[in-house]
Amino acid sequence: MAKTYRLNLGARLINSVFGLMTRFGLGASYRYILTVPGRKTGRLYSTPVDVIEVAGDRWLVAGYGPAGWVRNARAAGAVMLSRGGRSEKFRVDEVSAQTAIPVLRTYIGEIRVTRPYFDANPGSPDEAIAAELERHAVFRLAPEIRQANGR
Repeated sequence: MAKTYRLNLGARLINSVFGLMTRFGLGASYRYILTVPGRKTGRLYSTPVDVIEVAGDRWLVAGYGPAGWVRNARAAGAVMLSRGGRSEKFRVDEVSAQTAIPVLRTYIGEIRVTRPYFDANPGSPDEAIAAELERHAVFRLAPEIRQANGR
């Protein structure tokens, strides 16, 4: 049975360390700081996340399961990703199971630290991978295009 992520003191400390490293461009190249406005307050929230590339697209996966950033990203429709002093805004599009299966399979295989939070493994049948979507949302990242007048 998959572990359930708990945001306790230890997790907060680890997130702070990873967040600081990522802000300086250190650590895993796939780690970014995600910033998204709260769906109720509008206050900006930031957390470290892992972004992977599959089939030429960039993807954001809720590797630890249901999280506030997932609900906020759904509501906002866009997120800011930062790493090493560079930031870029992305539109987020939650995808269907058919599209998400290869992404989740790759994610489970590459991002090993989150593997205990999944019941499926990279070699699991498609049905087992698809069942993970109930707890692990998958978003395609699309860069936001600025209009010619800068808006």
